[in-house]
Amino acid sequence: MGTLLTILAVLFIALIVIIPLLEKYAARGGEPKNYGHLTRWFIPLMMLILVLQFLRHVFG
Repeated sequence: MGTLLTILAVLFIALIVIIPLLEKYAARGGEPKNYGHLTRWFIPLMMLILVLQFLRHVFG
């Protein structure tokens, strides 16, 4: 139980530190970013995850 509380405390402190940094250094602009070039990776990565999970199930 102590380990769980330690992990939760570390995550909470990390959020307190990371969120203000993200807000400070976030890109501000009128035009949204284009993530279209990333979509070509979604299906191959999902297939890789499925194959790895199948192999983990069979040999694990």
